[in-house]
Amino acid sequence: MSQVLIPELGEGIEKAVVACWHCKVGDQVYEEDDIVELVTDKATFNVSAGSKGVVKQILIPEGKEAQIGSVLAIIEAST
Repeated sequence: MSQVLIPELGEGIEKAVVACWHCKVGDQVYEEDDIVELVTDKATFNVSAGSKGVVKQILIPEGKEAQIGSVLAIIEAST
């Protein structure tokens, strides 16, 4: 299992809002796939899956705010 985290998004940015999920639980994703869009007071960012697998959990729903480093989703590795 791997965790998709909110990455460091820039100096002074401490939190982000989940604007849109590009996948749902049960979807197959690949390492380079953008799976979620985050919005801060300065910019909009896409976050990739980071690993190949199946989305098992989405922990922060659309419209919710979270701190940098928070777990966004859990991906179970697939072969």
